[in-house]
Amino acid sequence: MKHLVTGGSGFLGNRIARRLLERGDDVAVLDIWEDPSRPAEIEFIRCDILDRDGVARAMSGVDVVHHNVALVPVTKAGRRFWDVNVTGSKVAAEEAARAGVHAFINMSSSAIFGLSEMPITSATVPAPRELYGRAKLAGERVVREICTAAGIPVTVVRPRTILAPGRSGIFGILFKWIVENRKVYVIGDGSAPFQFVHADDLMDAYMLALDQGKPGEYNVGTDRYGPLRAVLEDAIRFAGSRSEVVGLPEGTRGVLRVLDRMGVSPLAPYHYLTYGKAFYFDVAPLAALGWHARYSNEEMMRDSFAWWLEHRADPTDGGSVHRKPVAEKILGLVRRFS
Repeated sequence: MKHLVTGGSGFLGNRIARRLLERGDDVAVLDIWEDPSRPAEIEFIRCDILDRDGVARAMSGVDVVHHNVALVPVTKAGRRFWDVNVTGSKVAAEEAARAGVHAFINMSSSAIFGLSEMPITSATVPAPRELYGRAKLAGERVVREICTAAGIPVTVVRPRTILAPGRSGIFGILFKWIVENRKVYVIGDGSAPFQFVHADDLMDAYMLALDQGKPGEYNVGTDRYGPLRAVLEDAIRFAGSRSEVVGLPEGTRGVLRVLDRMGVSPLAPYHYLTYGKAFYFDVAPLAALGWHARYSNEEMMRDSFAWWLEHRADPTDGGSVHRKPVAEKILGLVRRFS
């Protein structure tokens, strides 16, 4: 069976491609940059998702498309969110339909739910609050519309915030502050339940849905989570740090919005709208399929932190946003006085 992983050099796409290779499948990745650590057995296709002719060529002979190309919140991409996350998804789905693929798996985001009532269940109606979430929801819908009309089964995977070795991005800022014994801030008192997901657990759920041939929508997060403050304090203990968790008033979100619009903060709307608020999926439907999480919030944070400690001095590869450090901007000044 031949698989095409779009965005296959990124943090998740890379993992999907390697899992498929381990199973003995024929795998190709499509991306605008090449991961230098890519196994030679995985074919690399350099192509922008908006290059329709290139995408069409890449779809030839493909059985299953794994669509992961996306601009993520930290890129603050503005209109480009729509270009890549919606129009790019439309191109991928249309060319998959023309090529006669057998299945299409679309990687979405928990951002489509905005600040919904918790827990988020299969009955929760998406209500994104910012541009990234709206674009991801529109991407879901265009893929479903095109593939359904072509008779192609569609699986949509919506992960909670992902942690694992190799994850840097915005978490690199958190880890740096802890190592330097700085105060770690949370909006509110940090008591609201907040759920993460380990990339390996996400891949287990992903492959389970693929193997069982059960298209549909899958919300994926760990089944062992609690207050955000608890996972931050555990990370501080893990690092042997003197940092402390400090709560900030709700009005801080407004300040962060202003700083974001001024272009001096690394935090995007998705970050400051949800940080410190309750956010968790009901994962009972996944458990019914036989899935269970191997990592709790605390365990996956430690796993990510340990990797970061070992690799923080490594040069960046200039590719995936989630796999390289993010500039602190004004937060660097805040860190100095924390």
